[in-house]
Order: sequence, then structure tokens, then C-alpha cells
Amino acid sequence: MAAKTIPDTPEIRERWGAFAWTEDNAAKAKEVLSRYPEGRQQSCTIPFLDLAQRQVGAETDTQGWLPIPVIEFVARELDLPYVRVLEVATFYTMFNLNPVGKYHVQVCGTTPCWLRGSDDVFAACKNKGLSKGHTTPDGLFTLTEVECMGNCANAPMVQINDDNYEDLDYDTTSAILQALAEGKQPRPGPQVDRQTSAPEGGPTSLTAMIDENHDYRKEWAS
Repeated sequence: MAAKTIPDTPEIRERWGAFAWTEDNAAKAKEVLSRYPEGRQQSCTIPFLDLAQRQVGAETDTQGWLPIPVIEFVARELDLPYVRVLEVATFYTMFNLNPVGKYHVQVCGTTPCWLRGSDDVFAACKNKGLSKGHTTPDGLFTLTEVECMGNCANAPMVQINDDNYEDLDYDTTSAILQALAEGKQPRPGPQVDRQTSAPEGGPTSLTAMIDENHDYRKEWAS
């Protein structure tokens, strides 16, 4: 899919030209800035953009995005040239440069997920009316195909806003989307019987560590 241009219209500037931190976010921004030595405020670019995107999301009841006036605001806050902030916003896919829905559904289509059934995940999305690169007419879902997000052992997976859903198939993907559409919060993580990346059915090694921090050193030394 071809990259979209970054919208910059009079309507966007009218809506977001006066963007400023909320009281809570101003306090968060101040705390983040305090972590870095004086003159190193450029290190705050990613956390400031993330905070701004989340504020836009809260104001629009979406996952959030970064209108150009908001990026300009972040640049002013950090006393940086606009282009220095723009190059970060355009490099990292965690930043949305176009409006998205309330739930940003990012499906991994890289080889491990594809081999494990990401086509079924996309089929479930399509059956729920989602289309790659588009937002559903009700503004609820935006579907994006992404590259590896590091959950290969639990493939196939999808990231929806801040949560990962793993070990998916057609039915579990459909159930997750349906739950979100109904205003419910489905359980994130593996959708099969496993803890994080442990084997299905439970751990098969170091089983004494399940309930406590067991010290195996004496057993290994004998």
C-alpha cells in the first residue's frame, strides 16, 4: 500500500492550531523532560509525541494521531526545528500521521505469522467489514498490515491500541473484534492455554518456578 500524504488543510489547522497540553499532560511532560540533562531535550521527542498522540486520541475518542499543528507544538515545547520532530514522527510506525479509528488493528503479516495463519486473521477482519488501510464507516476500526512486532513464538498476532492478542485463528479474531464493537475489553495475550510464551498446557521445564522462586543450583550441582 502506498504511503499516504500527511494532511495539512485549513480545517485541520483550525481544529488543532491551538493544541496545548492538558493540565495532567503538562505535568507528565515536565516530569519526562526532567529525566534528561539540560540541552538534551531532543531525547524527549518520542515520549512527547506519544503523549500528544494519546491526548488527541482522548479528545477524539480514537486511538490517536498527530496532526501537523500538534507536531509543530511538540517542536516548540522542545525548542527544536520542526523538521527534527517531523523526521521522528514519520520514521516510527507507532505514530499515526492520519486519523484512525477508536481501535487501530495492526495485523502482523511477516513470515512467522503468515505461516501460522495470519491470512485467517485478515479474513476475520474482512468479514467484520475491515479493509487494509481504511477506517470503517462507523469510525470504530482502522486496519493496518505491519511488519514483525516480536511475538513470533505466539504467532499469529495482532496489536490493537496498546494490547497484543496472540495465538489467533479466525474464530478468536472474530470474537475479539466483536467484543470491542460491543464495548467490552477482551483478554489480551495468548488466546490458547498458555502463560506468555510457555508451552500450551503449561510449562514443561523448571516447573518448580511456577509458584515460587525456586533455587535449582543445588540440584544441578549434584
